[in-house]
Amino acid sequence: MKLLFICSQNRWRSLTAERLLDNHPTCQARSAGTEPGARVRVTAGHLGWAEVVLVMERRHADILRQKFPEELAGKRVINLRIPDKFQFMSHLLIELLRERLREQLAVDV
Repeated sequence: MKLLFICSQNRWRSLTAERLLDNHPTCQARSAGTEPGARVRVTAGHLGWAEVVLVMERRHADILRQKFPEELAGKRVINLRIPDKFQFMSHLLIELLRERLREQLAVDV
């Protein structure tokens, strides 16, 4: 399964999610951000690659739907509801990501 994680800056939340799935046996993960200053800014190519798009907040999904309506057509978009208050690879962030991935996709990490 190809998973694309989206947050604002692609520095803490989505990048942690991507790293968490490094070497996962059944999932491939990439990450990007919605803001102009993002480490990696989301493109149509990212969305075309992904089977499932996982956003950290509802506003990320809103931005994607506004900017990339065709690329999101038929794609599953999941809001993980993870606020922007965690540092990269924070223990609490990792636990929250594991819990939400189990709940939403039955993926164990």
